[in-house]
Amino acid sequence: MVGLRSVLIRGDGVAAACCAHLLRDAGIAVHIERSERPKVPALLVSDPALALIRDVLGRPELLADRPRVRRRIVAWGDAPPTALPHGAVAISEADLLDRLKVDDGADLPPDFVIHAAGAPPRSATRHRFGGRTASSARVRLLDPADSDACWIEAVADGWLFVVPGAEDTAWLLAVGGPCEPLLARSRLIGPRVELLSAGARGFDAAPRLVAPSAGDGWLACGATAIGFDPICGDGTAQAARAAILASAVIVAIAEGGDRAALLKHYDLALTASLRRHLVLCADFYRSGGDGAWWRTALDDLQVGHRWCTDRLAHAGDPAFELRGFRLRRRELTA
Repeated sequence: MVGLRSVLIRGDGVAAACCAHLLRDAGIAVHIERSERPKVPALLVSDPALALIRDVLGRPELLADRPRVRRRIVAWGDAPPTALPHGAVAISEADLLDRLKVDDGADLPPDFVIHAAGAPPRSATRHRFGGRTASSARVRLLDPADSDACWIEAVADGWLFVVPGAEDTAWLLAVGGPCEPLLARSRLIGPRVELLSAGARGFDAAPRLVAPSAGDGWLACGATAIGFDPICGDGTAQAARAAILASAVIVAIAEGGDRAALLKHYDLALTASLRRHLVLCADFYRSGGDGAWWRTALDDLQVGHRWCTDRLAHAGDPAFELRGFRLRRRELTA
């Protein structure tokens, strides 16, 4: 290793855990500075996201004991409710992180810092595209047969999402306003649940990105670096993907790679990820409703897409590519 033997990870989410495992597997010492942030009450971990995390940790049995979510019921725009096959596991973030936990064991002073929770370094700026917030509440499923399904519904000024929990309970996510008024406007979810708790205080649900996402001696990963709109349900997979790339960048630097080029590749890769996400989100917000709330959300996404496109306009082709968990120089042809 060339001048990089130990990494400090600030945070203890999915991205932090994946980074710690991959770096230690590569022979780099890791120190973890745990955060005290509130944990999300319920996550829906899709089969692709779960496969990725299992691969990173080398644990093919991870979450095999959890109940399966097999259906997704969607009521979007003016379309009638549609049932679609789905594959996922529902779990609280606290439970998931307990299963991913890695011990803190580095004695060496850190040569590099991964910011995976909290504020980014002062040299970086968080760009947020929209003002959407979300709140959550615990609900009871009135029909036990609904416990193997997740539910998503567009309403006049936002949308609702239900993730099944233990026994006959579930968690309701409301985007666009508090749980109670959005639930009162619901034609699909409202009649199927009973509210058990008042909605929790709103949290950020708008897409966002820290730029730059990396600098000399540091990079941002996880919630510090990037935030996805929950409408696409890809947040856990994105955390794992970003951790794989972040770890590969650090290992390549430790092996003598071009530090500046590698960090630039990471920064631009996160921008490209956000741009792809914004395109997917726009399809949902374009078709969810035609009121002022939906039009504003779509406008915000288009602003973000233009910003990402401007950042990438002069970047050229990526200089590196992932092969497994390692980065390699791309072989560019004239």
